[in-house]
Amino acid sequence: MIGPAWDSLLAKLIVTGASREQALQRAARALAEFQVEGMATAIPFHQAVVTDPAFTSDPFRIHTRWIETEFDNTITPFTGVTPDEDEETPGRETVVVEVGGKRLEVSLPSSLGMTIARTAAAGGAKPKRRAAKKSGSAASGDALASPMQGTIVKVAVEEGQQVNEGDLVVVLEAMKMEQPLNAHRSGTIKGITAEVGASISSGAVICEIKD
Repeated sequence: MIGPAWDSLLAKLIVTGASREQALQRAARALAEFQVEGMATAIPFHQAVVTDPAFTSDPFRIHTRWIETEFDNTITPFTGVTPDEDEETPGRETVVVEVGGKRLEVSLPSSLGMTIARTAAAGGAKPKRRAAKKSGSAASGDALASPMQGTIVKVAVEEGQQVNEGDLVVVLEAMKMEQPLNAHRSGTIKGITAEVGASISSGAVICEIKD
């Protein structure tokens, strides 16, 4: 069984050359031959980078914010379906994450089950394209559940504590990113099971918020 602290690295591609130009040419060829099926990988991104003039030029023009500010992302999003398959293209869902104090919406294949839609579907509700809760947590009635598998790194409440809608309940670490889970309603914390360092699965109930 793969635990929640797994590293997403599948393989390394190491290329050498007598010069940087030769190494870049070999890297481009090797990446074109590198195939991993069944999951999204960073291969298309690396293919784009090793041929980008900013990366291949002399002097080197890449900087720490190059991806956010200058990289022209024309990479086709991964869908999990090859062109010759007749299956319907999977839908996508949106999860809200907090990075550096800023809330960002991340679009993910719905098959990953990392959004509110997974818990809503279990209760008979029709999955929504966008998560309704700003916290990105999965909530059903009084229960506040984890929207993904991960590790609890902070517990901000205690049993019997009064909280308002939007108050921080726990912080979950998944895929090396911290995801704050906030109260989906106002009320009293009941049956909290979260402990720092504990691993939880997607859909696991963290606590209930009662009137």
